Amino acid sequence: MLGQLKLPVSWPAVRSVIPHRLRRKWRQTKSRISSRQSPTSTITALQTSFSPADTLRSLRKHRWSYYDAQYLFLAILGIFCLSIIESPGPLVKMLVATGIILSLVIPVTRQFFLPFLPIAGWLIFFFSCKFIPGEYRPPIWVKVLPTLENILYGANLSNIISAHKHVVLDVLAWLPYGITHFGAPAVCSLVMFIWGPPGTAPLFARTFGYMNIIGVSIQLLFPCSPPWYENMYGLAPANYSMQGSPAGLAAVDKLFGIDLYTSGFTASPMVFGAFPSLHSANAVLEACFMSHVFPRLRPLFAVYALWMWWATMYLSHHYAVDLTGGGILAGICFFVAKAKFLPRLQSDKATRWDYDYVEAGEAHIPGDMDGYALTNLYEDFHPGISDSDEWTIGSSSSISSRTRSPSAGGRSSAEGSLWEGETLGSSSDHEQIR
Repeated sequence: MLGQLKLPVSWPAVRSVIPHRLRRKWRQTKSRISSRQSPTSTITALQTSFSPADTLRSLRKHRWSYYDAQYLFLAILGIFCLSIIESPGPLVKMLVATGIILSLVIPVTRQFFLPFLPIAGWLIFFFSCKFIPGEYRPPIWVKVLPTLENILYGANLSNIISAHKHVVLDVLAWLPYGITHFGAPAVCSLVMFIWGPPGTAPLFARTFGYMNIIGVSIQLLFPCSPPWYENMYGLAPANYSMQGSPAGLAAVDKLFGIDLYTSGFTASPMVFGAFPSLHSANAVLEACFMSHVFPRLRPLFAVYALWMWWATMYLSHHYAVDLTGGGILAGICFFVAKAKFLPRLQSDKATRWDYDYVEAGEAHIPGDMDGYALTNLYEDFHPGISDSDEWTIGSSSSISSRTRSPSAGGRSSAEGSLWEGETLGSSSDHEQIR
């Protein structure tokens, strides 16, 4: 009788907690395992662990490759920047470094922060530029960009476009340059995370971060004055003690009666960073990635990039040659990412949760099954397998060489692990390609 006694408490059924789509895939996987077939995978699972022990376990099982040098580079860059920054003081810098380390140790946060790490490195790098003494920096080029502008385009396009001002044009230029430029990366990442193939958003974040690091490095080594400097000082020599200028954005501050941009641009860490234009580079990179996810909307994204180009010249912040340089930089970064690491779109999939496998990189010759693999749902329930090589890339995906995809193509990746497969390749990737 005691054995048949039931408590008057109803606990929620397990099947009511687990989504139906996941239960169905798990049942299919168990049936394939029982019949000795390769299980089809889900690559949309996210880590929920708060235990640093899981991170240590993945590090012990990690197979190191030359791609891991990216972490050494970011560490050196971060230490250099934090060491030269004079304000804020040591306490704030210690808190920033501690927060970064903790976010990488805890699995639930590292899956999101690790792809963001290059962006964090770029932001710290950009902020630290104003603390580099002028005597250690190269001379500022004042005449080179106007000269190239006239040679390549026959006129100073920035001065022509900005010659006629109107309040409506001020607002139209302010929207992309002063608003969407800062919010578009986060919005694009969210859209790619939901509607793009798994791994697209982390790859976009890494490409975005490294591209901006390269851009700031070029600006440091090749400092050039922007159009507003020519409008204010002509072609007189410049020095690093000069302050920046909001240029055309001053009209926006005047229109709204608040200081949105004047103080920020006046105290800019990179006053003479006209070439390449990172406003142009960011817009072009966003347009390329969004066009990859939504091919039918490619004209819309191209219009946005051109809108940004016009706004930068109308506001006298960049020459046309700066925009060209930024666009070329973004194009190179995108096509490098696409050739080796970008997950390929599958036309019959609407959201990331519809993907059972991901093909990464350019398609191989039809019929060539080398270097092409599927990840599986079985690994999501067996972290001892999926964590075996988490640290290679630094993202929330893993690559399995135990199953094969149903069609020819490049590499395949899944988000079962936190550190591998979505972005920069790994030793296991090259083994699969061979």
